[in-house]
Amino acid sequence: MQEKRIIGRIETVDLPELGLYNICAKIDTGAETSVLHCNQFEIFEKDGHRYIRCTIQGHPDFIFLIHRERVVKSSFGQSETRYIFITKIKLFKKLFDIKLSVRDRSAMSYPMLLGRNFISGKFLVDVSQDDLAKNI
Repeated sequence: MQEKRIIGRIETVDLPELGLYNICAKIDTGAETSVLHCNQFEIFEKDGHRYIRCTIQGHPDFIFLIHRERVVKSSFGQSETRYIFITKIKLFKKLFDIKLSVRDRSAMSYPMLLGRNFISGKFLVDVSQDDLAKNI
């Protein structure tokens, strides 16, 4: 059995495949899916596959193959379709696969949430701590 690392309630993470570094992510054990802020996105089809094109941190035309679609309920009780793609996230100087969805989080305090699907089996959360992964 793999020993679980302890993460804080806020962690600074990298998404190296996207060229995005030092992203402030809130650990949210109440959220099932991890989510990254994007300003706008569109879904399109090419060669029989569905893709999402979005603008992240002012950089347009990030394009991802949609891994799956999922209907989720927000904390306000509203249902919406989330489009999930797979990329890499770096924590504790180690790369992990992560399934991410994108949505406009401009009204939120943190541009990224790490949900249970990513945390489970890998990490324990100490809500009294911050940035444990970067301090290694």
